[in-house]
Amino acid sequence: MSARDADVAVIGLGTMGSMAAWRLTGAGADVIGFEQYGVAHDRGAAGGESRLFRTAYHEGSEYVPMLRRAREMWVELTRASGRPLFTPTGCLSIGLPDIDPMRNVRASIEEHDLEHETLDPDALAHRFPQHAPAAGEIGILDTAGGMLRPELAVLTAAVLARTAGARLFERTPVLAVEPEDDGVAVVTAERTWRARRAVVTTGPWVRELVPSAEVTPKPIVLTWFAPIDVRAYHPGVFPAFIRDTDGHHLFGCPVMDGVSVKAGVADVWPPLTDARELTRDLPEDAIAPVMRSVQRFLPGLHPSPIRHEVHLDGYTADRTALIGPVPGMPDVIVLAGFSGHGFKMAPVFGSIAADLALRGGTGFDIARMDPARFPARFAPGGGAAPAPADH
Repeated sequence: MSARDADVAVIGLGTMGSMAAWRLTGAGADVIGFEQYGVAHDRGAAGGESRLFRTAYHEGSEYVPMLRRAREMWVELTRASGRPLFTPTGCLSIGLPDIDPMRNVRASIEEHDLEHETLDPDALAHRFPQHAPAAGEIGILDTAGGMLRPELAVLTAAVLARTAGARLFERTPVLAVEPEDDGVAVVTAERTWRARRAVVTTGPWVRELVPSAEVTPKPIVLTWFAPIDVRAYHPGVFPAFIRDTDGHHLFGCPVMDGVSVKAGVADVWPPLTDARELTRDLPEDAIAPVMRSVQRFLPGLHPSPIRHEVHLDGYTADRTALIGPVPGMPDVIVLAGFSGHGFKMAPVFGSIAADLALRGGTGFDIARMDPARFPARFAPGGGAAPAPADH
């Protein structure tokens, strides 16, 4: 048996990797971790100053148990670190009552008895005049919702993992993860490390190490707008929000930097063939979709953004993450393809990663996230075929 360097190697120390390292060390594991950039870098999905948290979920009520536990963990992590990682603002969903996202929000509330407020069109217009709802649209305020600080959260989890003994190596790309009879070998340019198991959390770069992972890299463009009256958009009066109207999917956050409101749209930028094709700067015509949505739905904001950022996430064809052992590599656990809605549950996913690596199972229902649900497709010559485009 080869000598092992650690119990678990975590590859990728972004959102999921930092949380996994934190939870693994909390369970007493000897952990090594590798990050190709610096911890809390701005290239992946964990960036952009703020992230929405909500429990009444557009994506389906089956996520609510994870979301409830995640909220508890965010509050615990905020208190333990003394850092403002979670700010309770509520999260307001806006849309016609019978569209699928609003049906899912109501199903989440009804099945799990979530605290909320339902606002008819008149109450919505009176309570939150910052929004310009379309005729017949209602609001559902998830009172457990709020805002998360992504960069600070990733850094905090990594600091806690290091404090507990994890050896985390920044700017150290992993070239390969290879199964061995007694564990896995993690190959870097400097040396090969050995561990009992590996947790691969490399986000949109996952196919470089797990070619069979059906994950497509896709840009996430975030934009910030200056309000005419900043006071009307402070967290105490303007909750985080998400709305679906006439094909527009708009989300946003209250003023967190003292000067601007963050607002963004989804599914308007094409996917990439390779994560390393990411362009960090965009021409104004590429920002036009969010400018149109803001001008229509948030008339109190100046419609030209004062800044924008381009981040990157990995999407699966069914918008559901891949969590579990890699088919054919039982000692390699993959967490990838969170498809733009994973950050809010990151502490729970970190715990699930630790459970899988140390005990081979978890108490959470992750059957729908099984990486084996997609048949692996390989291009001629042995390379991985491009993942399906997600428009």
